[in-house]
Amino acid sequence: MNDTRADVTPDKSLAAVCGLFCPACGLYIASMKDRGRLQVLADRFKMPQERVECHGCRSDKRGFFCEDRCTMTRCAAEKGVEFCGECPDYPCEELRTFQAQLPHRLELWDSQERIVTAGWETWFAEMVEHYSCPACGTMNSAYDRTCRSCGTTPSCRFVELHGDDVDRNPVMRL
Repeated sequence: MNDTRADVTPDKSLAAVCGLFCPACGLYIASMKDRGRLQVLADRFKMPQERVECHGCRSDKRGFFCEDRCTMTRCAAEKGVEFCGECPDYPCEELRTFQAQLPHRLELWDSQERIVTAGWETWFAEMVEHYSCPACGTMNSAYDRTCRSCGTTPSCRFVELHGDDVDRNPVMRL
């Protein structure tokens, strides 16, 4: 079942500390909405499906990257902040390095600013629109050039804005 913008309600467990939006993550989509993708991604990363499966960055079932490599969640907890943008050390070198590594992270600075100024619930609702197909409302990832449900190109506003950057580094593209 595909999430459409009408099916996605604000849920802090799907709002990553770093500013990523979990419902638009390829691992989350594969785990929760498009199980056929999960084996494809497991094969790509040479891991069992259980290691790739993710229910959101703040959930008890996180994918391999968030589980093994993310230090931002622990850092935010130690500093008593919900999101990196609330930290007095923002933006730290670790977040700068993280943001620069992959194209789906291009908008982290905008996300952090919006979370701080408008609140995470408003930001969340805006991200639902940002990653939804303009034709059918299906939630797509930054790596879905065409809508995974109806085939519309571009699949969402993020891809419209950053598709060329995504094409240069298609690590999660299916």
